[in-house]
Amino acid sequence: MNKDNKKYNRVLVTTALPYANGPVHIGHLAGVYIPADIYTRYLRLKHIDVILIGGSDEHGVPITIKARNEGVTPQDIVDRYHKIIKESFEELGISFDIYSRTTSDIHKEMASNFFRTLYDKGEFVEKTSMQLYDEQANQFLADRYVVGTCPHCGNDGAYGDQCEKCGTSLAATDLINPHSTITGSVPVLRETKHWYLPLDKWEPKLRKWILEDHKEWKTNVYGQCKSWLDMGLQPRAVSRDLNWGVPVPVEGAEGKVLYVWFDAPIGYISNTKELLPDSWEKYWKEPDSKIVHFIGKDNIVFHCIVFPSMLMADGSYQLPENVPANEFLNLEGDKISTSRNWAVWLHEYLKDFPGKQDVLRYVLTANAPETKDNDFTWRDFQARNNNELVAILGNFINRVLVLTHKYYNGVIPAQGDASKYSDIIAEFASVKDELENYIENYRFRDALREAMNLARIGNKFLADTEPWKLIKTNPDQVETIMNIALQISANLAIAFEPFLPFMALKLKNILNLPQNVSWDNLGSIDILPHGHVINQPQLLFEKIEDSEIDAQIQRLQRIKKENELTNFRPQVIAPTIDFSEFEKIDMRVGTIKECAKVPKADKLLFFKIDDGTGTERTIVSGIAKYYNPEDLVGKQICFVANLAPRKLKGIESQGMILSAQNPDGSLIVIGPQCPVQPGSQVK
Repeated sequence: MNKDNKKYNRVLVTTALPYANGPVHIGHLAGVYIPADIYTRYLRLKHIDVILIGGSDEHGVPITIKARNEGVTPQDIVDRYHKIIKESFEELGISFDIYSRTTSDIHKEMASNFFRTLYDKGEFVEKTSMQLYDEQANQFLADRYVVGTCPHCGNDGAYGDQCEKCGTSLAATDLINPHSTITGSVPVLRETKHWYLPLDKWEPKLRKWILEDHKEWKTNVYGQCKSWLDMGLQPRAVSRDLNWGVPVPVEGAEGKVLYVWFDAPIGYISNTKELLPDSWEKYWKEPDSKIVHFIGKDNIVFHCIVFPSMLMADGSYQLPENVPANEFLNLEGDKISTSRNWAVWLHEYLKDFPGKQDVLRYVLTANAPETKDNDFTWRDFQARNNNELVAILGNFINRVLVLTHKYYNGVIPAQGDASKYSDIIAEFASVKDELENYIENYRFRDALREAMNLARIGNKFLADTEPWKLIKTNPDQVETIMNIALQISANLAIAFEPFLPFMALKLKNILNLPQNVSWDNLGSIDILPHGHVINQPQLLFEKIEDSEIDAQIQRLQRIKKENELTNFRPQVIAPTIDFSEFEKIDMRVGTIKECAKVPKADKLLFFKIDDGTGTERTIVSGIAKYYNPEDLVGKQICFVANLAPRKLKGIESQGMILSAQNPDGSLIVIGPQCPVQPGSQVK
């Protein structure tokens, strides 16, 4: 039996805590927050006791580094981004029952008590180790406060935890020639004491719990856990030397805080307690509660091995029943990167596309990276809106509403004898079972496709029955057709509510759906009774124009160019030559008299240049991609005059135009800053 499908009295859903040193982007949404919201909204529609818990992760080194760089306090940083993140989630319709933070007083108390419980039970191992220490700053250096040369690829900017050039995980002591990012000084090794959670102690229980009891987990989750377990688990530090975080609550731990990986998941518990101070333990500790963690694949180990080990060590908590993790979402063929600003930020999207929250929810669900990394492109975003939301879903609803007002003044007609359409009725009646199967197995992309298929069924039904033609000859039959079409519309309002809550609410209001309509009604053909009055039609979706998409693509192109300039490193200088060799090169200034594209050559331009000799010199240059020929006529350029002639596409080129290459590969022609007599030498 699939344990995940057994009956529970309540469900606790959590989402990975976004790090409060920046806003959230579409990768976060597609991987964690939209799937969690779909699942929670579905359970609510089924009248199941469910709560959705979220919050900001506000401790850790990246926050202290950002604060230091900006000259503000870490609290300033987390206050700023917690507000942006929370408000963005609310506007997108992520229906958290609580969205709190790990700097709250209740969290600090809960995290301290959790550590103290394990400490008093003897669940930690004390270890001393040598760590890098900045004598000028008078502090131990966390991994991101150390930069040096990567021992694997030679990158001079590797951090103490990872080389971002070759991707290798490192320890700060692995770096060659390390230095402190705080003072720039060379750190020294000093002894320090920390507490470790012995994951190896819990390895046998974890093996049984994951590899035997939860074979139904997603392949990527199960596989990554098995890989870690097969390698053998090692003790993991739960404290570190830092002045930002929850202080370690034992004597002799001055200047030490709880490591963020230990601190953050306790936030799920403290946020639940903040929401339900008197009943939070029911969701965490009673066996008839189901716990589901929605995360990205980079958090699998923490939520499936580390956090469960903490809960096992405590002994009073239930373990999660499932940990559905998605893969990564790329952007326009490139990995989303916060450091490179290569992302679609949620708060910016909401400003650029007001009222289109459901469009983003739809596209990210339809293209969700559930089994492999997927790619978000703005053209696909536009196409899915225009060709699916507008042309399929919106078109069907609009036609039904308009015809109902045209023929019946907005009053639901009688259904009459619907036996003629039993195949259609049976087809959309099966949607409920399909949706439930997909949602309860965390296959939200397939579930959304089934919901959209219901709209396709509706469009086909209208196209096949053609009520606009039949109204003249058989108005009684049209009443039945329109009644069924309206019942499909009501079904769409229910089926899409977990996915597109804003559209669903708007459609419910137009249809005047009764308040007691719920998931149980999905698949019914009698949701709207005869004589029920609906409101005036409204468009559910609008086309997105090319200009809106072009603006987003151009923004990304600007960002890519800025990144290329920021990351530009000059090529290695060519081997040294004697001055006598350099003297052989004769560089001159010339004026361009004619310029045209070379036929059948995309890259080549053909030049006639006044070189001061009284005869025009012919040069062919591969810069056609970067210049229009007419823009170059009359300009002065520098060229190598004594280069041996060479034929290009049948044209003899008598020199080489000098140009400089930008980081993005584009070429800029080099010329004098003020007018110079043609033929003048470049010295």
